[in-house]
Amino acid sequence: MIQVVVDDLALIQADALLRPTDETLNPLTETISRLDQRAGPRFAEQRRLSSPLKAGAAVVTGSGDLPAPFVLHAVIQDPDAGVGREVVRRALLSAWERAADWELGIIAAPLVGAGAGQLSPEEAASLLAETFPTRRSGCPFELHIVVEGDAERELVESIVRRIA
Repeated sequence: MIQVVVDDLALIQADALLRPTDETLNPLTETISRLDQRAGPRFAEQRRLSSPLKAGAAVVTGSGDLPAPFVLHAVIQDPDAGVGREVVRRALLSAWERAADWELGIIAAPLVGAGAGQLSPEEAASLLAETFPTRRSGCPFELHIVVEGDAERELVESIVRRIA
């Protein structure tokens, strides 16, 4: 099931938040930078890596001071791969696999890949809807796409309805 909600990603109650990132788990947008600030210094420690990841990978960490207990980091950029539709698709598929491995049922996500000259909101919403598992049992089973306003919510809902 996919729901679209207008809210602040950092305040959402879910099993995990999906966080688009670069190869070192650094934020790629101002929204994710604000989420990191709210998560606090413990989160900065929890997401420290020993070596960079490749674009298309996903990893789970603790969430610091956020209400959701876990964060799913979807690596959508590295020095060899800019943000593109196929890289985001691979990162989302990896994230859903990690969610299943960790038995994370409810995932809250922004429009992964949108912003800062990357994917359009329409492309990002389409990829979330296309890649989210449709099976009725197992994890993840619910996706909350978190947007910033009603106009964006209406746009994303229409895309989800068309694809689902």
